[in-house]
Amino acid sequence: MLKNKVAIVTGGTRGIGFEIVRLFKENGAQVVLLGSREETVNKAVKTLAEEGMEVEGYFPNLSSYDEVKQVADKIAEKYGKIDILVNNAGISASKIIDNTTSEDFSKIIDLNVNAIFNMTKAVVPYMKANHDGVILNTSSMVSIYGQPSGVGYPTSKFAVNGFTKSLARELAPFNIRVNAVAPGITNTDMVANLPKEIIAPLIKTIPLGRIGEPRDVANAFLFLASDMASYVTGNILSVDGCARS
Repeated sequence: MLKNKVAIVTGGTRGIGFEIVRLFKENGAQVVLLGSREETVNKAVKTLAEEGMEVEGYFPNLSSYDEVKQVADKIAEKYGKIDILVNNAGISASKIIDNTTSEDFSKIIDLNVNAIFNMTKAVVPYMKANHDGVILNTSSMVSIYGQPSGVGYPTSKFAVNGFTKSLARELAPFNIRVNAVAPGITNTDMVANLPKEIIAPLIKTIPLGRIGEPRDVANAFLFLASDMASYVTGNILSVDGCARS
């Protein structure tokens, strides 16, 4: 579905991002993953190599536009284009507002919002040059329902949705589609470490009766990145088992 496409996936070293990288490779794309640290990037690249998948990895500071642009330029120079960008990197939060400092809040906004702006700004000129491209952002179910504590995280994801919908309108004349995927509770390492007494009640609220797997979410990214979604832009696709607040 992505044969001969060049894709960049941020936050691609584990969880949903890693599964997106794997699935894109399985579908013929040349994928470059970005992570926060050299050791995690190298580990992800090695794991995929052991599965017979050749992937490049970089670890720029996504909060620095200059660093991000240098990596984007290097990728475009090597492969001649950038077709797909997946802005998946992000951090969550669960502290009540009384215990949240302004620095805590700013850190969430910096990685979950500003980094998406930096990465997108760096690749858009290459997509405009080809009059073609796909930008996909990772949102969250909390961007629709909110959450009872950790206000910075849903705030950032509401911003991701606004960024997605507005940029889709701006870039549509250049045949660049912009969408987001809003996962529900997903079986990543973070969730796997939670006690069963916390997870079990949450599962009961999901009509499909289970939490999502990373592949469930990655499949949505694959669809939106492919030509099957050629007339889909400006959408926030929920992948949450029909979860409700």
